[in-house]
Amino acid sequence: MNLAAAASTTSTGEAVQFWLLAIVAVGGALGTVLMKRAVHSALSLAGTMIVLAVFYLANGAYFLGIVQIVVYTGAIMMLFLFVVMLVGVTAADSLRETIRGQRLLAGLCVLGFGVLLFAGIANASLHEFNGLGQANAGGNVQGLAALIFTKYVFAFEITGALLITAAVGAMVLTHRERTERAATQRELAERRVREGKQLPPLPAPGVYARHNAVDVPGLLPDGTPSELTVNKTLRARGQIRDVSKETLAELGRLEQRSRAWLRRGTSEDQKGANAK
Repeated sequence: MNLAAAASTTSTGEAVQFWLLAIVAVGGALGTVLMKRAVHSALSLAGTMIVLAVFYLANGAYFLGIVQIVVYTGAIMMLFLFVVMLVGVTAADSLRETIRGQRLLAGLCVLGFGVLLFAGIANASLHEFNGLGQANAGGNVQGLAALIFTKYVFAFEITGALLITAAVGAMVLTHRERTERAATQRELAERRVREGKQLPPLPAPGVYARHNAVDVPGLLPDGTPSELTVNKTLRARGQIRDVSKETLAELGRLEQRSRAWLRRGTSEDQKGANAK
C-alpha cells in the first residue's frame, strides 16, 4: 500500500480531530513565542504538549502519549510554571539586551533551522506504509525500544550527550567561585555600625496594625506606617496595604468604649458609696 492509498483510508473523525487539534497546537506554539508574560507563554506551551500527546495516543503510540503528559506536561512544564510564579517575572521586567547581537544571532539560528526543516520535509519520502498493526506487533513499548536501541541508537546517544552537556553547562554558568575570604559575623557587625545601618533586627510587619501579613506595614506610636517593616520589593511593586486609617479608627472606637466603661464603673462606685 503506497502513501496515497494510506492517506485515502483516513476516516472523517480522524481528519476532523487532526485539523482541530492542529489549530490548537499551532496557536499554542505561536502563543509561547508571542506572549509578553512568561506565565502565559508557559501555559501555551503546556497546551501544545497536551495536544501532541493526544496525537500520539490517536496514532497508537500509547507509551509516547503517556510520557508526553506525565514527564513533559506534568513535570517539566509545571516546574517551569511554578518557578516563574515564585520568581515573580512580570511584563515590567527589563527587556534590554545583556549580550550584544543576541537578537541577530537568534534570527540567524531560526533561519538556519527553518531551512534545514523545509529541506528535510522536501526530501522526505515514504515508499511503503506498514501500518500501526505491524509497527506495534510485539507491543508499542517493545517496538519503540527496538527502534531506539538499534536503528537510531547513535542519534539517541548523541541527544542524551547534548542534554547532559547543556545541564552541566547551566550549572557551571550559575556557579561562582569565591575570590575573597568570607567576612566573619563580627566583621559584618562592625561594618554595619560604621555604615550607620539598622543594627537590631528589623521590626516585624503589622506591629500595632492588628494585622500580621507581610504586606501590611507596622505602625509607629503616632499611627503613621513604618517603612522598615515591609519588604522593599513589595513596596516597589505597589503591593503594600495601608491599614493605618482603619486601625486608628478601630483604636479610637476602642478608646471610646474604654472611657464609657470607666465612667460607668466610676458612677456605680459612687452610688454604692452614697448608699452606705
